[in-house]
Amino acid sequence: MNFICVFGQEKIPSQEELKKLSYEAGKNYEDGFLEKSLIQARKLLSFAILSKNYSIAAEAYNTIAANFDELEESEKAFFYYNKSLYFAEKSNNERLKKLIYNNLGNIYCFDKKQYKKGILYYEKSLNISLKQKDNYQVNFTKLNITWAYFDIGDYKSGYPYLKAINNYYTTKKEPTLYVALNMLNGMYCSYSEENDKARQYFQEAIKAGLQGSEKTDLCFAYEEYSKFLNKIEDYKNAYSNLNAYKKLDEELRSEEKLKKIKIAGIDLELDEYKRELEKIDKLYKTKQQLFKAEQNRNKKIVSVVILLFVIIVILFYLLYQNARLRQKNKLKDIQRNIQLNIINASIDGQELERKKIASFLHDNVSAMLSSAGLHLNAYSSQTDTESEEIAKTKAILENAHDSVRDLSHELLPALLVRFGLLFSVDDLCERNSNSTLHFEFSSNVSLKKRYNERFEIRVYFIISELLNNIVKHSTAQNAKVILNEINDRLIVTVYDNGNGFDAKKLDSVEGFGLNRIRARIKKLRGTFAIKSIENEGTTVVIKVPISY
Repeated sequence: MNFICVFGQEKIPSQEELKKLSYEAGKNYEDGFLEKSLIQARKLLSFAILSKNYSIAAEAYNTIAANFDELEESEKAFFYYNKSLYFAEKSNNERLKKLIYNNLGNIYCFDKKQYKKGILYYEKSLNISLKQKDNYQVNFTKLNITWAYFDIGDYKSGYPYLKAINNYYTTKKEPTLYVALNMLNGMYCSYSEENDKARQYFQEAIKAGLQGSEKTDLCFAYEEYSKFLNKIEDYKNAYSNLNAYKKLDEELRSEEKLKKIKIAGIDLELDEYKRELEKIDKLYKTKQQLFKAEQNRNKKIVSVVILLFVIIVILFYLLYQNARLRQKNKLKDIQRNIQLNIINASIDGQELERKKIASFLHDNVSAMLSSAGLHLNAYSSQTDTESEEIAKTKAILENAHDSVRDLSHELLPALLVRFGLLFSVDDLCERNSNSTLHFEFSSNVSLKKRYNERFEIRVYFIISELLNNIVKHSTAQNAKVILNEINDRLIVTVYDNGNGFDAKKLDSVEGFGLNRIRARIKKLRGTFAIKSIENEGTTVVIKVPISY
């Protein structure tokens, strides 16, 4: 037969015609007309693949597999059952899948002796049957599972399935299950040492097998009964049943040979068909690959479009967030500048007030106190005796004069006004040093060098504030103040070996003192940096452009 001609020119039947051809192929298999069934199944398969009817293709492959299974060609049957399963899964044909799973379980258990795999396929078939409430198939599959477990001697795992079949059979009386069911009950009773019951079950299985058409199950019943009789040392009957098993087994094998001889003439055609079918499969797979490639290309395009859309959305979101962040930062900068301007205004006011008060105290109050003291001394010199009240008044005037002078110097150090920044900072280090904390001063600038008066006052009070922080908070033993001039910039470095702090938490520990320092430095258009390590110390570096 020229298969290419058939596939290329013959009209593809309708769905109804394909279903009818499928039914006829299955019916001929059941009636034993294997040759006719195979020919119809292969024709059905060619049309099913060309029309991309996966369900019909699965049916055709299953029929081919079942025919080879009947002919004891387990490898060919195994190959076609798997082909059938592939198309059944693509078409989601649950009815066919449960049958294929069961048939694959049979091949794994009884031909390949791979019982674990076989039981796994039986369980898959059972799950589908339970969902479909197909009670006959449920119990038929449970019988196969029981048989598989008993074959490997695992009676405990198989017994629950056997018990379920026994309960089902008492209500349904399925004749196709009767021989195998009695045989399995006999095997279990033999295992559980219930010999009388075992004998009854085996004898009932053989009796039913002789009366019915279940020759294969009868053959197995003879074999298992022979094993049981041998176990209980009834050797005569064991031998008799073993002979019956061998005789029936030979008879079954002869029938199989006759079946094979009957269809031997189509073997070459099947081989040729298989080659042509492989060509169709390749063509189908090529088309599928092209279709998948097109799908993948479309998916990629869609994915790229979606990705671009997502990227654009993310970019817009990031730009929006960035704009918001810039706005927030701008607002923070404005708030910070306002705060610094307020602080600077406060500092400028304070410095002006300091200067006024210091000047007033020095030039007026101090002068008046000195004048009062002079007049009192003049009066005392004109009288020979000095009263106790006048002596006390002199002492009070001297104390008041000293207090006013000290306050005046604190508000605006006289050394700063007279001798300049470097001399006054050196004196500041000296005055803050004590037995537990020593301040060292160094500079590459002459102590006599002078800068702009306001510049000196601001830098002096910045350094004074930093030294005050060291005395109050650092618990240091040594500290150092360094003033250097580099490229018209004054570099002030203040170091201590105290307890330090976590520089990352600077904002949380920052107080009004540091805010004032920052404000003063910003007013001078300088920079301010703090480096601190816990338990090691703190270094502050200030850089400001020099104002002469």
